[in-house]
Amino acid sequence: MSVGEWVSSSLPYLAVHGGGSAADAWKAEGAARGGTGRQRIVYAGEVAAPAEVSVAFEGPEGMPVVIRRRVMYLDEQPCELTDSYYPLSIARGTPLAGTAKIRGGAVRLLAELGHTGVRVREDVLAALPDDEAQDVLGLAPGAPVLRIVRTTMDADDRAIQVDMMTMPAALQRLRYEVRIG
Repeated sequence: MSVGEWVSSSLPYLAVHGGGSAADAWKAEGAARGGTGRQRIVYAGEVAAPAEVSVAFEGPEGMPVVIRRRVMYLDEQPCELTDSYYPLSIARGTPLAGTAKIRGGAVRLLAELGHTGVRVREDVLAALPDDEAQDVLGLAPGAPVLRIVRTTMDADDRAIQVDMMTMPAALQRLRYEVRIG
């Protein structure tokens, strides 16, 4: 893949889909570009929230939350690390806290649980990867990454999901479209 070849849009990952394999937005995005996309869940369960997640969930630093940690692959090459965090009050005891694939995706499950996202905020930062990201993504020393922190809020403006994504900067071109008026 050449620099700037992969154009990513957030919208497919925010919409509620029905059940079945067509609901796998990452798989669909890979196929739309003539490749194969898949993900591997490497951990799911309760953890202490990082500071940024605690702030989004309006709780104390280190508060317990549910995480789903995934490695995303494009054409069998790891291309992104994604950690999705959920408040315990929403995710404890649900498939969000397990490693099995969620039929229709997490957004659909959240909606079924009565938590629909209506607003999303994304922060994009350029950084150097930590040792884990460098190793898993196969990055050369000093190769920069993009880090996207996506917070999804419900109609009451409460955060229901925080995604922290890390991807090689050289492979990304993010597209944001904004309608004015």
